[in-house]
Amino acid sequence: MRLYQPRRPLARRGALAAAPLALALAGCMPTAQDQRAEFMEVPSMSRTIAASGVKSVSSEKGWPGQQWWRAFRSADLDRIMEKALIDNQNLRKAADTLKEAEAAVDIASSRLTPYVEADLTYKQYRYAERGVAAGLNPRQGGLEKSAAFLNPISAKWELDFWGKNRALLDAAIGDALAQAGELEQTRLLLTTSVARAYLRGFVLAEQLKLAKELTGLRRELRQLAETRYATGIEALDFVQIARSNEEAAVRREAALTAAISIQENALARLMGEGPDVARGLFEARKKVAPVQPALPQRLPIELLAHRPDLMAALRRAEAWADRIHAAKALFLPSIDLSVSAGLEASVTSTQFAKLGGYLFNPGAMVYSVTPGLHLPIFQGGKLTGNLEVQRADYDQAVDTYNETLLTAAQQVADALVNLKRFKSEYESQSRFIKARRAEVELARIRLRDGLRDRREYVQEYADMLDAVFIQRGLEGDKFVSTVDLFQALGGGYDAGPQAYEPRPAPETDPITPVVDAVQSLGGG
Repeated sequence: MRLYQPRRPLARRGALAAAPLALALAGCMPTAQDQRAEFMEVPSMSRTIAASGVKSVSSEKGWPGQQWWRAFRSADLDRIMEKALIDNQNLRKAADTLKEAEAAVDIASSRLTPYVEADLTYKQYRYAERGVAAGLNPRQGGLEKSAAFLNPISAKWELDFWGKNRALLDAAIGDALAQAGELEQTRLLLTTSVARAYLRGFVLAEQLKLAKELTGLRRELRQLAETRYATGIEALDFVQIARSNEEAAVRREAALTAAISIQENALARLMGEGPDVARGLFEARKKVAPVQPALPQRLPIELLAHRPDLMAALRRAEAWADRIHAAKALFLPSIDLSVSAGLEASVTSTQFAKLGGYLFNPGAMVYSVTPGLHLPIFQGGKLTGNLEVQRADYDQAVDTYNETLLTAAQQVADALVNLKRFKSEYESQSRFIKARRAEVELARIRLRDGLRDRREYVQEYADMLDAVFIQRGLEGDKFVSTVDLFQALGGGYDAGPQAYEPRPAPETDPITPVVDAVQSLGGG
């Protein structure tokens, strides 16, 4: 069945026919300039820092240092870190990307200088007997000619009246600086990852020693329980509990061994090597235990700005601000100048020697000077669209900077909270261990005096080792939270943006009113 479709009124069809033209004209009209994204100020952190027990001041130079990991006083960690900083693949890729960005600066800077070239062209050709040339001049049909053009100087220079090329150069420099910041961020992530893996592995190795001793004690308690059960002194329930505790100790020992291997594998990868390089790393008998670094009594809030990821985000935003200027300059007239001078000769012959006699002759000199004025009038909305793209990218870059700043503040706050928490828990666990040691000593005295059997002493000693095992874990948490604080504060990076450094404001560009006027007239 065919459905009835009414015909469109003529007026409506005319409006639809004119729609493409209306859209084309609308593309040249200025778009509503929403307010550009704005940079956030450094978030207030005074109360957070005060709650952590560390005072904040306006400046505290020298902390953390660029080689902050040396504060742990571990020769093994220093050696692994040195290897990783040389051979890590991610760091090498970041360095290669920086080289590419620096090369782009050279390319952009070339636009500010004249292009100078030299050309030498030789041409041997034959006119067709009934071709175009023969049609215009029958004598040219079938002739063979040699021609040469020697141009020792050919220069072209675009006069950068509106700063477009300079803005593109500044954008390339901004990209290179941003990539330098990303390289430092990669370095910071690498060093903190190495430190975490090593410190966790070291603590796990210490816990493994305790776990092996605890496994032996649980085995002894199981044997004592079985002996007492065999003699009718103990019930079977206590034997089953002892066996279960022994199996749990064996499983914990296996889990720790696997966890150590995982940290060794991570360190090997971070060092740019295969897993075998780090195998048995934490089994060395003479390894020196790392120490807890001392934190400053006063924490400078300005250190938050000394983060490479913040610097990279700011430089990216500055680069997009420069591209906004370059996009606006495309609306304005441009002038270029071309100059060339050389020698030109042509002869009806296939002998190159004859051509040389004509070419190297004062009468063969030619030159041209060509100034050019280019004025974009109607581009179908291309220039306006390009400008809006640059503005959108700029807004995204500013929003990325703001998000990075908030993340940085959160990381500092979290690191301070965790550091305070693990420090408090470690001290509490130390007091608990002291009490457990006293109970072990009392059990030993009762065992010596014959008041209790060995099972009580072994149980008390095992409980005390369990408490030490937990304390070792809290010690590792303290180490890792310290590394987190070093990372949150930039790891000694000192090339970041200062709080008083001006931020880009692309819409205050002096050519903006002119571009707005051009757009209002339908240009672009």
